[in-house]
Amino acid sequence: MRLSFVSDVHGNVAGLRAAARQAEQLVVLGDLIDYVDYHDPAGGILGRIFGATRVQPFIDLRLAGDFPRLRQLNHDLWDSIPDPLGTLSDVVAALYRDVLDAVGPGALLTLGNVDVAELWTEVAGGQLPYLDGQVVEIAGRRLGFVAGGASSRPGAVVGGPAPVWRPLMRSPADYRAAVAALGPVDILCSHVPPAIPLLRYDVVPGRLEMCGPGLVEAIDEFGPELSVHGHVHQPIARRLRRGRTECVNVGHFQRFPTPFEVDLRAGSPRRTW
Repeated sequence: MRLSFVSDVHGNVAGLRAAARQAEQLVVLGDLIDYVDYHDPAGGILGRIFGATRVQPFIDLRLAGDFPRLRQLNHDLWDSIPDPLGTLSDVVAALYRDVLDAVGPGALLTLGNVDVAELWTEVAGGQLPYLDGQVVEIAGRRLGFVAGGASSRPGAVVGGPAPVWRPLMRSPADYRAAVAALGPVDILCSHVPPAIPLLRYDVVPGRLEMCGPGLVEAIDEFGPELSVHGHVHQPIARRLRRGRTECVNVGHFQRFPTPFEVDLRAGSPRRTW
């Protein structure tokens, strides 16, 4: 059995469809959508709704780190249309339908910190529920999944109008509980990385990105063969060892649509890649 891991799809449905066609078992680690595409102002949710010309100043302010003006611009954009909640819901739901059509019901999928769990469940949950705090056995290996991100201020995000734009963020305690619910697994699957600086640091913005509380502790206690994640687009280290566990950032699929592949051979020694 060959597992093909992807993360940070951010709207690259064409690449996702191609990966799904070629995969024996596709595993998607979240961030299916993109609020803003910083490489293409016409892309992402804002680009689809407001167009490139109105979104480029948003990108400029974000890159400059001018968050007060960024928040004001965000509010001004949404205030300029008559039904912001309905518009946002429609766009996200359409993107999620495209993702479901691309991967099919046989994929293993969890959501990332920018994903909206309620809308995924509404659109696709009947065919492909997202995995969170759950274990799936494939070819004799136990894969454990933890969705979303964690923050001490889970409501403090720049995004669309409440209550529709509710990215999948939880408190550190809730995230730890989801990790603990897994118990021992062979492959630990999360969207955000463990709290290991070389895996968390993104060299382009020059900062430590969000991590998953409890992931390092699970790695140290149970020693899974593999810990896979995404979220950090340009990390210092894409791969490192912690004890007996290989920790791997599976890549920024939106920009580099090549899955990270793992070959599982039933009955062979534990390490098979």
